[in-house]
Amino acid sequence: MPRCVTWPVIAVALATALTGCFNSVDPVSEMYGATMGSTYSIKWVPSEQSPEPEVLQEEIEAMFARFDSEASNWRHDSDLARFNAAAANTCMPMPESVLDMVRLSDHLYSDSEGSFDITVAPLLKLWGFHGGEQHQVPDPEHLQQVMAEVGQQHLHIDANNQLCKDVALTLDISSVGAGYMVDRVVERLATYDVTNYMVEITGELKAAGHKPGNRPWRIAIEEPRDDERVAQMILALDGEGVSTSGDYRNYYEVNGQRFSHTFDARSGHPVMHKLAAVTVLDESAAEADGLSTLLMIMGEDTGWDYAVAHEIPAFFVIRKGEAFVSKGTPQFNALAKSEE
Repeated sequence: MPRCVTWPVIAVALATALTGCFNSVDPVSEMYGATMGSTYSIKWVPSEQSPEPEVLQEEIEAMFARFDSEASNWRHDSDLARFNAAAANTCMPMPESVLDMVRLSDHLYSDSEGSFDITVAPLLKLWGFHGGEQHQVPDPEHLQQVMAEVGQQHLHIDANNQLCKDVALTLDISSVGAGYMVDRVVERLATYDVTNYMVEITGELKAAGHKPGNRPWRIAIEEPRDDERVAQMILALDGEGVSTSGDYRNYYEVNGQRFSHTFDARSGHPVMHKLAAVTVLDESAAEADGLSTLLMIMGEDTGWDYAVAHEIPAFFVIRKGEAFVSKGTPQFNALAKSEE
């Protein structure tokens, strides 16, 4: 196995953009807004073909609205919600956005031997996440009943390009949705020959090119702290999508036991290992989004072996007593060094 580099530091959490400060003469356009129950931030250097910022923002927010109507887990009238409410043995036409995310999820599900699974929504509700029951460990009988309606092996796209389920599945595409939309926004910018940009949606992001003055786009990887946000590592990006998954933001404790919102669909339980957070770099923000979740589910040992074997640029933060130890895969270390 290739030698890894370790940092004996408290590191990682959500990868966030360093907003910085631009002089008024810098030709950088910016837009901000709300989407997917959170926020987005887009910065770009205009090209000769790009429209005024207000026009582009209107186009992009129309994209967000359409995606919300197609894939929202919170709207009762979205295409995905209608599929979730349908009975077992149902096939339905779905927008290409939903089918694209299912195809990506199928790939991750297969590669992870079923640990990554987008049918875990009933488990999130059962364990008290996503507006579910109170925070408590469910009894085994109730868990077994819910598990009968979990399993991505019961989901498929048929020859007519319809989405089908063999049991009454409920899909949750949040593990790839934000990254998917980052990629779609990047594609829209490309139609205007915009090649210098940073796109961030609900914490998932991608950056390419440079800011004025040939300055790189930089992002921060945070310490996994509950009380405040502190940057531990700074990376310069040029064409990489970045995603971080961790158990330090969305969790609860019962009798001193910490329960994360990240689930292993095979057991029906939240992950219970020492991996606190993992950051992934990939050319596709959607792929990075899904892979960070996959590695978080697998844990510090199996996830590390998977990342190294698949040559994934990944940065792991592992609990060690009251402190943390961090290490990057060879591919992550190479990128981090080249972007210094």
